[in-house]
Amino acid sequence: MTVTGGRVRTAAWSAYLIAGVLVTALYYVVVSLGLNAIISVTLYCLVSASSAVAVLVSTARGRTAPRAPWLFVGVSQLVYAAADSVFYVSHFVLGSTTFPGLADVLYLSHYPFIVVGLIVLIRLRNPGGDVQGVLDAAMLVVVAGTLSWLYLIGPNARADTPGVTKLASVAYPILDLAMLSVSLLLILGRGRRPVSFSFLSANLVAFFAADSIYVFQQLAGTYQVGNFLDAIWLSGNLALGAAALHPTAKQVSDRAPASDHRLGAGRIIALLTAALVAPLILLVQYGRGELRDIPVVAVACAVLFMLIITRLGGLVIQHRQLAITDGLTGLYTRRFFETQLPLELARARRGGHRLTVLIVDVDRFKAINDRYGHPAGDRVLVEVVARLREVTRSGDVLARYGGEEFALLAPGIGPEELHAIAERLRETTRSAPVRISEELSVPVTVSVGAAVFPLHGATPLELVTTADRALYTAKQSGRDRVVAADVLDPSALAGHGGDGASGREASLAYLRTVADEVDGWTSTAGHGGAVGRWAGLVCAELGHDEGTARRAEVAGRLRDIGKLFVPRRIWAKPGNLAEDELRLVRAHPEHGFHLLRVIPGMLELASVVRQHHERHDGSGYPAGLSGGGIRVEARVVAVCDAWAAMLAGRPHRPAVEPGLARAELVRGSGTRFDPAVVAAFLRLYDDGLIGDLRHPANTAPSPAS
Repeated sequence: MTVTGGRVRTAAWSAYLIAGVLVTALYYVVVSLGLNAIISVTLYCLVSASSAVAVLVSTARGRTAPRAPWLFVGVSQLVYAAADSVFYVSHFVLGSTTFPGLADVLYLSHYPFIVVGLIVLIRLRNPGGDVQGVLDAAMLVVVAGTLSWLYLIGPNARADTPGVTKLASVAYPILDLAMLSVSLLLILGRGRRPVSFSFLSANLVAFFAADSIYVFQQLAGTYQVGNFLDAIWLSGNLALGAAALHPTAKQVSDRAPASDHRLGAGRIIALLTAALVAPLILLVQYGRGELRDIPVVAVACAVLFMLIITRLGGLVIQHRQLAITDGLTGLYTRRFFETQLPLELARARRGGHRLTVLIVDVDRFKAINDRYGHPAGDRVLVEVVARLREVTRSGDVLARYGGEEFALLAPGIGPEELHAIAERLRETTRSAPVRISEELSVPVTVSVGAAVFPLHGATPLELVTTADRALYTAKQSGRDRVVAADVLDPSALAGHGGDGASGREASLAYLRTVADEVDGWTSTAGHGGAVGRWAGLVCAELGHDEGTARRAEVAGRLRDIGKLFVPRRIWAKPGNLAEDELRLVRAHPEHGFHLLRVIPGMLELASVVRQHHERHDGSGYPAGLSGGGIRVEARVVAVCDAWAAMLAGRPHRPAVEPGLARAELVRGSGTRFDPAVVAAFLRLYDDGLIGDLRHPANTAPSPAS
């Protein structure tokens, strides 16, 4: 019967723990029965040495990659096990209790190895540093240092003992504090916490706790071999061996993702408790009437106060950064890019400078996800971002614009430099395959579309739309290439051939004018532009891609174009409509569909216009569609159109206040309207992003394909 490597490793660490627990239990039986000291020493040292063997063997076999940190940890434990052997043999076999002795030299020698090993591990997990983790660790170390000075270091330093004895007694708690400092940096730092990490953390905490209690018991003269401290030390040894043997040992050194910011309830409670320890010490000492080391406690209080204030300031900065940072790649978000673009555009307009917008898309990314899985796709995106960053300037704005799409805002770059920059982006990305596992690498290329202010657009929407069309041309022309707006192929933009982009643009421009005119038949507000703008915002809020948002925006503007085929008198009628008049009214989505579908590339847009009066429960028209059977753009336009109609009023119905309009949307959620769309619309309204009905966006919506 064969057993896989993963199962063998699982059996190894679990068997190691079970055997270790049994040996520990046997050790306590031998001690309690007062049997031969050699047996108890052998059992104790067997556990201590086994963890060193487990770490070093796992490291030698490549089970703990990279090897450097684990090698230091293993050597540290080997020295520690040697110290245990010398100590227990000297004290309980040979009867020698000299302090300090050879065992103490070995015990103190193991600290540098474990500290260096942990530092290497921390740097692997957080190569860019972790300020918040450092601050949290510093607060806990300040508290531990204060307690250690008051109850361990200070009493040993003041004790009437020989110099060498005093030096050794003070060295233990000081080195324990050093180990605790780096241990807390590791435990509180960013990064994954697999099972092996938990075992390693348990080892570090157990050793610090047992060492501190041991020094305290030695001062009080209460330490006895075989007490509960041996159980803590032995458990720490077993935890270290299990950490090295566990299958997740390789994951301990994985680099922390940019989005990993931990401040859970447990950490908050720990930090709050730490902040109160120093003042509580003063209160306890005051109550006992034995105030001492007041300067030390006062300095600890001051340092804790400064660390807390710094931590709070860091939290504010961190939350601001998270709001504009993509979790996977660490780039700016699309929302930040869209906020920054108008500002940079205004700056370029005032200074007479050029401004370039580049849209970069990873070629055939869906095939990578489908073939290798989404984790592999994520690794590709992270590596692509790292390469894009290599060729961007400090003042550029690089953002994640969509799933595998990135946007670059390059101030001061005109058409002369545009191709050089875009080509550097493309060449750097394709320079080497992206490694997605130890055995597999995949070639990755990008397509780039570019537009320059003021040559290719004067508004944010025009620039992004033009760059996006250039990207579409790059994709259609074979991918892995750069296309700037001034070399666009109009026939490629037509979608289905036909009249070309210029003819389509002219048709849409005319239809927008007609739609605005028709819009005025039923309302003096002329709110088509507002409906379109809101529809685009709602689609973005729901997480849909740029193409979907643009279709919803254009459809919102043109939704009622089919009313052109219904007599104007019907729309202006103040009272209820007759049955035949209702039939004419309900035909206008079909009229709009047939009017738009004749324009090349407009079939999807025409379908949205056709469905914008369908209802979530299937009671709408013209086809009685329901739920997901209705295009999402149409569901969005339906909510935006209803809101505008209620606020603007109709000949047969007066306008209502926003509060009543809101209640009507909520009442229709799940029947007339898609609940998710209603919720997204109201979130935007509450955030102040649904503007005044009478002041639609200044920029005209761009065509959707």
